[in-house]
Amino acid sequence: MTSYIPQLTLPSSIFNSAPASILLPVALGTAVGFGTGYVSDQKRQYHSLRQPPLRPPSSLFGPVWTLLYGTMGYAAHRAYQLGTSTSPSLILTNNPSVVQTTSTLYTLQLGLNLIWMPLFFGLRRPILATMDCAALVGMNAYLAWTWGTKVDAVAGWLMVPYVCWLGFATYLSAGSGYLNEWDFSEERIMKGELEQERKKKDL
Repeated sequence: MTSYIPQLTLPSSIFNSAPASILLPVALGTAVGFGTGYVSDQKRQYHSLRQPPLRPPSSLFGPVWTLLYGTMGYAAHRAYQLGTSTSPSLILTNNPSVVQTTSTLYTLQLGLNLIWMPLFFGLRRPILATMDCAALVGMNAYLAWTWGTKVDAVAGWLMVPYVCWLGFATYLSAGSGYLNEWDFSEERIMKGELEQERKKKDL
């Protein structure tokens, strides 16, 4: 699916360290979340625009993403360490060529993950955000399958919740875009606020 590109791959020192592998995506995701929230009306946009059924409360996203970033990071660490190990007891899981290519793919998907929120809330580009999310589903499904079947089953299974949540996030992104005619402009947000005020008055 991809080739090993050193310039687009996290250093091996990150993958070889469990704390670094776990904390890096958590820290980056948290920074992007707070940064996007600071420069945009994230909560206002989320609550004002029309949302598809099964929309979770906004307070749920932070804890879920923190957990998923952590498990994703540990999966990458585990796959990298076992796949490049020279220990005789791990010879069956040793697959350095697969680990190298998937480490590049992992790095690329992390980058795509981190730009979703700025695309959706900051730039208000629902089409690009949905395309980004759909690409993440495909990339991480491939990672889960490759790690799980060629390197380490535990690493593959650790990616499954992330893939499932990405599928759900793609549904939410596409649903929100469709219900709002792919228009997240200020005019559309104000229109949504007026609609909600009317509904409150009618209750």
